[in-house]
Amino acid sequence: MVEGQSDREMEPMWPSLVALLAAGGLYAALPESLALGPRWLLVALVLFTLAPSEILHSRGHHKLCRPIGFFVISAVTIGMIVSVVLLVRAIPAHVVEPEQLLQSATALWVSNILVFAVWYWRLDAGGPHKRSMRDEHTHTSAAFLFPQMTLPRSKQEKWSPLFVDYLFLAFNTSTALSPTDVPVLSRWAKVLMMVQSAISLAVVALLAARAVNIL
Repeated sequence: MVEGQSDREMEPMWPSLVALLAAGGLYAALPESLALGPRWLLVALVLFTLAPSEILHSRGHHKLCRPIGFFVISAVTIGMIVSVVLLVRAIPAHVVEPEQLLQSATALWVSNILVFAVWYWRLDAGGPHKRSMRDEHTHTSAAFLFPQMTLPRSKQEKWSPLFVDYLFLAFNTSTALSPTDVPVLSRWAKVLMMVQSAISLAVVALLAARAVNIL
């Protein structure tokens, strides 16, 4: 086995890769005025690293896979934030058609959920590989206190959070502007959730203001 890999089944990477690919696709669908550089660039970047990441993960080379993942998610995050800033500037200037404005805002709002879901998945308790290496799948050193973690150990049934759990967390953060039923334990997670909530609030508030002709 490679790098201390356990005999338990490792968490698959494909859900996070699909999320990044979807975020890149949404970025490519934005108007050119709301994109930083070529719109196809993020999709190409995700596709270029998809196969190597999956191969490295399946062969247990997690230390090599980790920096690739952080590079890709950082690039997608930067592109999304720049597009949100350009959207904020475009709304009062009325340089984007109303239909395009609605579509772009929706795309960025969904991208916000996908991008931060990947961040939470990659960072919580050292990442998916380290979470799977915990004895009996006990989820310790966690940034998030999922409801299953509060149950007696005998009832947890070796529970460990998967990508869909972080996707649900990110969705709640963007819709309710709070983690709802998942308390946040670490400072880095609180900072990330503040950033995600701020982006979601900016998109929704500006759309509402535009709709009632405040701006």
